[in-house]
Amino acid sequence: MNQYFERIKKVRKLISSDNEALLISSNANVYYFTGFNNSEGTVLITRDKAYMFVDFRYIETAKNVVNSCEVIMYNSLLEEINLILSENKIDKIYIESKNLTVYKLNNLKKSLAKINANVVSNEVLDNKIENLRVIKSTLEIEYIQKAQEITEKAYNDILPLIKPGVYEKDIALELEYRMKKYGAEDVSFDLITITGTKTSLPHGVPSDKVINQGDFFTMDIGSLYKGYHSDMTRTVAVGKISDEQKKVYDIVYNAQMSALESVCAGNSCFNIDKTARDIITKAGFGKCFGHATGHGVGLDIHENPSVSPRSDTILSEGMVITIEPGIYIENKFGVRIEDMVLVTDKGYKNFVNIPKELNIL
Repeated sequence: MNQYFERIKKVRKLISSDNEALLISSNANVYYFTGFNNSEGTVLITRDKAYMFVDFRYIETAKNVVNSCEVIMYNSLLEEINLILSENKIDKIYIESKNLTVYKLNNLKKSLAKINANVVSNEVLDNKIENLRVIKSTLEIEYIQKAQEITEKAYNDILPLIKPGVYEKDIALELEYRMKKYGAEDVSFDLITITGTKTSLPHGVPSDKVINQGDFFTMDIGSLYKGYHSDMTRTVAVGKISDEQKKVYDIVYNAQMSALESVCAGNSCFNIDKTARDIITKAGFGKCFGHATGHGVGLDIHENPSVSPRSDTILSEGMVITIEPGIYIENKFGVRIEDMVLVTDKGYKNFVNIPKELNIL
C-alpha cells in the first residue's frame, strides 16, 4: 500500500458512520493525499471510497498520477460532489475551515442544502490533517533536504556578488534564477535580501537600496522541490563592522546554538524558545526579539509546530522545525540566523550545511 493510501486510511478514522464524508480542497492537502501537485483538485473521502475531482484541463495528468482516489472530471464541481454524496447517502460533510473563504463556504452550504447535507465547519478536519502532516516520512525528508541543497548551491554562488554598490533586489533575482536553474520548482516565499538599516526589519522587502561598506546583509531564503519547502537565514557583513555589530551577532549566534542543542524529541517548543529568548533578554535585547524562535516546515513554509512562548507542543521524532532567533535594533541594524532541522529521538539533524560564524565579505 503506497503512502497516499496510508494517509487516506489515517484521516478516514475521523469518519464515525456511513453517512459522513471529508472534503479536502487546499492545494497542499490535496497533494498530501493524492500526489497531484497542482493548483486544481478537490478530494472527497467516504468510509469506503475516495474521489478526486478535476476539470478538463487536468484530467489526463490526474489519471496518470493519482491512484489513491477515483479520478472524476467535472463540469460543475458542486453538482458532481452532490451526485457522489447522494449515491453514497452522505448527509454530513467535514471541511477544512482554515482554507475556505466565506464566499466558497456559503456556496457549498447552499449546494449541499439541495440534498439535505450539513457542513461541519469547525477545525476538526484541519487539526487531524495537521497532526498527520507534522511527522514527516522518509520521502518527505528527502525532498526537504533536496530543497535545502538547491538553496545552498544558489547561496554559495551569490556570495561573491554581495559587495558595495550592488542592489538588494539584484541579489534576490540572482538567487531565484539560480535556484530554478538548479532544479527548484519555485522559491519558498518572497526572498528577503536586505542590507544596512533595513536589516532591522524581520520581513524587509528587497529594493533599489545599495549595499555599503560596513553593512550587515541578511538573506532569508528557501526553495521549493516536489512541493516541499526549505528555509534558511544567514547574516553576513560587508567589509569592516563595528564592535556593536559584532557583539549583537555573537549574542544571536549563542542564542541560536543553545536553542539548537535543546532540540530533541520530548522537549517542548516553549522550552526551546525560552532557551534562545533568555540569552537575548539577559544580554539586554529582549525587546528587540519580537517573533517566535521557529516554526514547522513542509508542504507549507509555515506549519505546525510553532516554536514560541505560546506553544505547548512537545516535539516528536520526525518533525521538521526552524530555529531562528534574531535581534532587531530599529533604524540601525538587525541579525537573524536560521537553520532548519529534523527532530530525532536523541537530538536533531541539521539540514543546513552553511557555516554560521560571522562571515565578513
